[in-house]
Amino acid sequence: MERKQRIARRNALPTTRLNAAARAIEKAIARAGVSETHKEKFIDWAISQLWNQYIDERMNQKIIIENEIKNLGIRLPNGTVKKEYCAHFRLPADKISNVELVGAEELGLIFVQSEDGECTVSGKPAKAGDFTLTLRYATAEGEEPSELRIPIAFNPNPRSLWRNIATDKDIPYYKPDSATEYVKVEAGTDGSPKKDIVAASQRGRSHAQEGKARDDHFTAFHCDDSDWYVIAVADGAGSAIYSRKGSEAACNAVLNHCKALLTDNQPFESTLRQYESDRDDAAKRTALTKHVIDIVYNGALKAHEAVKKVAEANESAKLKDFATTLMFAICKKFDFGWFIASFWVGDGAMCLFDAEKKTVKLLGTPDEGEFSGQTRFLTMPEIFRDRDVISKRLRMTIVPDFTALFLMSDGVSDPMFETDSNLNDYAKWEEFYGKLKTGFPEDEIGGVDLSDDNDAAAGQLLSWLDFWSPGNHDDRTIAILY
Repeated sequence: MERKQRIARRNALPTTRLNAAARAIEKAIARAGVSETHKEKFIDWAISQLWNQYIDERMNQKIIIENEIKNLGIRLPNGTVKKEYCAHFRLPADKISNVELVGAEELGLIFVQSEDGECTVSGKPAKAGDFTLTLRYATAEGEEPSELRIPIAFNPNPRSLWRNIATDKDIPYYKPDSATEYVKVEAGTDGSPKKDIVAASQRGRSHAQEGKARDDHFTAFHCDDSDWYVIAVADGAGSAIYSRKGSEAACNAVLNHCKALLTDNQPFESTLRQYESDRDDAAKRTALTKHVIDIVYNGALKAHEAVKKVAEANESAKLKDFATTLMFAICKKFDFGWFIASFWVGDGAMCLFDAEKKTVKLLGTPDEGEFSGQTRFLTMPEIFRDRDVISKRLRMTIVPDFTALFLMSDGVSDPMFETDSNLNDYAKWEEFYGKLKTGFPEDEIGGVDLSDDNDAAAGQLLSWLDFWSPGNHDDRTIAILY
């Protein structure tokens, strides 16, 4: 019973308090001399006055908050279509509520506000142009929201401005705008995996813009009988009208020559083993060099002659119209390690990369022409008249193993390494290898999975060649033995 009484008394408190307040108001009205006749009108008038004052106060407070936000000077920086965008600004979270950024979503942006008022606008802009976003917020519950208009602009993605005009198939020496190849080499008899080759070539944006043909070329081959690899990359000169045919003829000539001499060449391999047993023996080195000259140097010479023959067959053209660079390598794994011999004329890069030992070995030196930006070409007769041509351009080496052998045209090496001196920097090659594997997420370009027997690597490599690099829009070709 006592508990029920306590509850009843507690429930009665609000009514008691209201009655007390009403009695106090009645006494105040009486003391003010308000007659019973005017009391109701007076109460209406007083409440109306107080309400108007309250509204004025709320309106003044709203204006103060609006001016405070306006004076923040919120500015959103310009962005680029399909490029990651992120901007920040801060709002007085204790004074406003229900904040939204109207128009952000349709532009591909997301607006987020934290509890402390930190605001973030992020995403990938979907379209180019000048736009206005509306910052909408409430200064008090139940009131009309306030608005602040914020301009923002997004520039077109430079990539979208490039045209991709297909090459006319009726032109002389037509060549597809891209090419890929994957050479899968089966495991040895002991089950151990062997290195594979992946190669890709993509017409550059500068050529696609004008509907011109791809000038680069490559060939890749593995002889199942002898286990020799042959890889070649050639970069046709952009200034030479038929260089696309020159690069093709050079690569094919190298491949045919090396295949013929490497399918079964026991004297060469026997000489190589003798040299390996005593590398300090000058006679053994000379004997091996003669074989390498016969295979590699003469392969380059055959390539020169093949291009020259194509030029002679075209009565309206000259040899320089077929100008091309050329780099190629022959490789085989022996029980004592890998033997690699190579020839290189022109720019680009050819390198043995070893991620485990953190070493790089450039298989030659990029050629510099008489003027900056120029190079030397296989088609220049003086290349083979140089009495030091063999020592300058021919390389042979033996290494225990390597991560990858890279051959690439300058359409890849220039944006990746920027300078010739960087080609000798292991850190730059390590960075390049990382980009090759991870791709370019900012451009939505995936990496290349260089795992054993991965046929998909060819398509991945071709897609990877579409990376964006301002000012670097030449044909891109790369071949990898890994």
